[in-house]
Amino acid sequence: MTPDSERGGKRTGRQGGKRAVPQGEQFFTPGASGLRKAVEQRSAVPMTFLFTQVPRWVAPAVMVILLLAGFAVTNPLGGVAVLPVIAFIGWLAYLSWPSLTVGGKLLRVVMLTFLVLLAATRFGAF
Repeated sequence: MTPDSERGGKRTGRQGGKRAVPQGEQFFTPGASGLRKAVEQRSAVPMTFLFTQVPRWVAPAVMVILLLAGFAVTNPLGGVAVLPVIAFIGWLAYLSWPSLTVGGKLLRVVMLTFLVLLAATRFGAF
C-alpha cells in the first residue's frame, strides 16, 4: 500500500509539488535528422520546464487570454497578441507531426492558417 492509498487520497504522481515527466516510448523522433533533431533537442529543456515545473493551467490560460485579446482588439496590438499563440501552436504541431494521423495534420494546418489570417487582419493585410 502506498501512503496515498492509506489516506484514501488520489495518487497524483507528484514528488515535492512537481509533476513527474510522463513515461513514453521515446522523447525524440527515432531516426530524425538535421533540423528536426536540432529543434527537438533545443525544445527539450523548455518543454520539460513547461510541462513539469509550471502548473498545468498556466499555458492554456495564457494562450486563451492572448487569443481573446487578438479577437477583441482590432488594431495591430491584437495581431501582436496572436503571434505568441501562433508560435506555440506551430511549435507543438512541428514536434508532434511525425506521430499524427492525416486528420490530426489537417486540423493543425487549418488551425494555424486561421490564426495567421487572424493576425494578418489585425495588421491590416485585408
